[in-house]
Amino acid sequence: MAKLIYPINVSLDGYMEDERGNIEWGISDDEVFAFWTDFQRPIGTYLYGRRMYESMVYWETASVKKGDQPEEIREFAQIWRAAEKIVYSQTLQSASSARTRIEREFNPDAIRRLKESSEADITIGGPELAGQAMSAGLIDECHLLVNPIVLGGGKRALPDNLRMRLVLLGERRFPSGVVQLHYRVIV
Repeated sequence: MAKLIYPINVSLDGYMEDERGNIEWGISDDEVFAFWTDFQRPIGTYLYGRRMYESMVYWETASVKKGDQPEEIREFAQIWRAAEKIVYSQTLQSASSARTRIEREFNPDAIRRLKESSEADITIGGPELAGQAMSAGLIDECHLLVNPIVLGGGKRALPDNLRMRLVLLGERRFPSGVVQLHYRVIV
C-alpha cells in the first residue's frame, strides 16, 4: 500500500506563501533542490490543487536537452514528467501536461483506493487539498522544509482547527538555514 505524503516549503511562522501569493521567498539552493529531486524520485502520483499544478506544470516544457539546463534541472523535469498527476479543480478546463487528469471533487474514498492500488508513494500539493486529506485521515507522512523567514501572514501550510499527532522520523539541516522535518502521522 502506498503512502500519501504532504511535502511543503514553509516559513518559520507556518505559511507556504506570503500575503501576495508569492512563494519566491523559499530557499532553493543546490542542496535544497537536490533534496527535492531525491525526494521525488520514488513518487508515482502527484495530487495537486489548481494553483499548485499551475506552478509545477513548468516542468512539462522545461528543456531536458543536454547543455540547455544543468543536469539537476533536467533530472527533476524527467522525474516530474514520468509521474501521474491528478489535479483537483472546479475551474481548470484542460491539463497542460501529459499523464494528467482533472477531477472536479476531492473524494476521500477514491484516494483510499488509489493508495491501496498504487505501488509507488503519492504526494499531495497545495494546502487546501492537503487540509481536506488531513481532515479525512488520509495523510501518512509530512515533510516540512522550514525556511528561516517569518512572513507574518499569507496562506497557512497547515489547516486551522485540525489536530494530528505526529512522530518525528528524521530531520536534516541545510547550510542555508533550511531545516527538513519528516513526520509520520499517528492514526
